[in-house]
Amino acid sequence: MQNYSFRSSLFFVFILVSASCSVIKKATQPTANISSIKYLGKYDIPYNLIYNNTAVGGLSGIDYDAKNNLYYMICDDRSDKSPARFYTAKIFLTQSGIDSVVFTGVKNLLQPNGTVYPNSRQDRYHVPDPEAMRYNPLTKTLTWSSEGERIVNEKEKILEDPAVIVISREGNYIDSFAMPDNLRMQAAEKGPRKNGVLEGMTFADNYKTLFVSAEEPLYEDGPRADVMENKPMIRFYQFDMATKKNVAQFAYKLEPVAYPAVPESEFKINGIPDILSIGGNKFLVIERSFSTGRLACTIKLFIANLSGARDIIGISLKDRWDYWAIQKKLLLNLDDLDIYTDNIEGMTFGPVLPNGHKTLLLIADNNFNALQKSQVLLFEVIE
Repeated sequence: MQNYSFRSSLFFVFILVSASCSVIKKATQPTANISSIKYLGKYDIPYNLIYNNTAVGGLSGIDYDAKNNLYYMICDDRSDKSPARFYTAKIFLTQSGIDSVVFTGVKNLLQPNGTVYPNSRQDRYHVPDPEAMRYNPLTKTLTWSSEGERIVNEKEKILEDPAVIVISREGNYIDSFAMPDNLRMQAAEKGPRKNGVLEGMTFADNYKTLFVSAEEPLYEDGPRADVMENKPMIRFYQFDMATKKNVAQFAYKLEPVAYPAVPESEFKINGIPDILSIGGNKFLVIERSFSTGRLACTIKLFIANLSGARDIIGISLKDRWDYWAIQKKLLLNLDDLDIYTDNIEGMTFGPVLPNGHKTLLLIADNNFNALQKSQVLLFEVIE
């Protein structure tokens, strides 16, 4: 890296940090009246990067601490390569995109008894599946989600419920949320599907509310997404931060899978890996479609509006999606950018640009696979 570009980057970062700090003094949650977003650039975190004796990969969530110009990134390693963990990092921006991503710390996600989570060889019934993480600057705590586990076959039955957990910035357990009954894993085809549960997470109402979203439909809500339109419905779960209880649920209709699998009988999916509150009952929603035989994912960003949606606690969605669902509008199909997009799983607002515009960052989970990329994508928000 040339000295000139590095110094220019630092100067640009100084401007960004100064602007961010002036906003965060009020400790209010970022909002945006988004009309469009402009792609500025991307950065690929090197495959199998080793930081503090851990393999960096599986980055499935990202959130920004504006006061400290720091990013939190949760890793979805199920304590296999190293104990379940999250990273902190600095992301250095330039006028043309992302200069570098520098990791500054790694902390283990700790159980209530203060120990690290086991892997499947140590305890098959209590393995975590970390997916989402958000930082609360009011309480200076982190909230993360685990998808749990559902293995039901002739040899074994493992049913581990999804979870939403509050921890300190050091990874110490503080509290957990009460899960509604329809998020309990079951041996029958009822409740959550395996690996299709709590992937999206966002605070709302200036940190008074937490929303988490399921990646795929519950069994009782209908089929998974397919290439042909079949009205797949997932749920947004609204939690009250004071009581840690689920107070409402909302229906959201997924798009069809973007491409057929090759061969057609192989794995394909479209689901929601993350959501982000933008204020006024509106959310940014990522829909990520993947089909075997095509390495890239199709990533679509939608603006979803809960204002007219009905609370669906206790209601099946198989035939009632059309007048109860969240309204949504396509913001951007990243296929239109003519860039390679991998397994995008997280997003956050970032620092404010010198022109006063907000930034939006997306992060990709490479599944610790050499054929995939841990990407960070940068966008300018146009209001």
